[in-house]
Amino acid sequence: MQKMEIPYGALDSIELLAKQIVEGFLIGLHKSPFHGFSVEFAEHRLYNDGESIKHIDWKVFGRTDKMFVKKYEEETNLRCQVILDISGSMYFPVEKEQLNKLQIACLTSSCIQYLVKKQRDAFGLCTFATDIEKYFPAKASANQQSIMAHELESLYQSPHVLRSSNLSKVLDQMAEVVHQRSLIVIVSDFIEGADEEQREQLMRAVQHLRYKKHEVVFVDIFDSQLEDKLELENRPYQLIDMETGAKMKLHPSEVREQYQMALAKYKARFVEIARQNKMDIVAVDIRKPFTQSFLPYFWQRLRK
Repeated sequence: MQKMEIPYGALDSIELLAKQIVEGFLIGLHKSPFHGFSVEFAEHRLYNDGESIKHIDWKVFGRTDKMFVKKYEEETNLRCQVILDISGSMYFPVEKEQLNKLQIACLTSSCIQYLVKKQRDAFGLCTFATDIEKYFPAKASANQQSIMAHELESLYQSPHVLRSSNLSKVLDQMAEVVHQRSLIVIVSDFIEGADEEQREQLMRAVQHLRYKKHEVVFVDIFDSQLEDKLELENRPYQLIDMETGAKMKLHPSEVREQYQMALAKYKARFVEIARQNKMDIVAVDIRKPFTQSFLPYFWQRLRK
């Protein structure tokens, strides 16, 4: 995130930060889909021949000589439900000069919300650890959008809490409560499912969502420096499990090779779950600006 040149805590509002990131990305596109349109046109759609003229905006017609119809909430084309992991491991790393995984996840979710809102589509939010913590069904209403923005803001500033995660259980629950076909975006570090039984549970939970006709996207939040490469100083460390509080003493050089092999095996299984269920995985490295991977993917996905 340091390449974004936004210092930690510099902005009070995550919503404002998300807006700046998204708008900056859109301005940088070679061919903006909003070219020639003012912000006002985000609330309109083109008039289709043969439909009622009741909702044509004649003021816009007078200025542009084109017919636009006001787009109402019930006309939404897409319902996007973000499922956000707030378990203890998401507060890693603890160094103050670096945004942690939960802060990046909140910022990612806020950017998705802004993109969906810009399209006049419906956005929902679910936060979870071992169970569903809060659930806001996908809506396009301004009031709910404001409530969810406040929730993301609170989580962005929240202190670390010891709590484990149970993604499989939560996905099964969400498959039962999200009744309308939706784009389900799971934002997590996916620090679970290392053994075969947990992997099968996650596979079944994802298949449950797919059976309900939902599209599913994994947004994998990770730290390439400390988690993937285990780039620590050549000295002994005491590691503390951020979900259980368990402690372990080790020397990085003694376990690095074995650790990286186990991590690669785990990620290969994770990719297999996505491949078998025709899902996408979007990797978000907290050490890099996610405008390079996350925003291009979701902009293309939402414009389909």
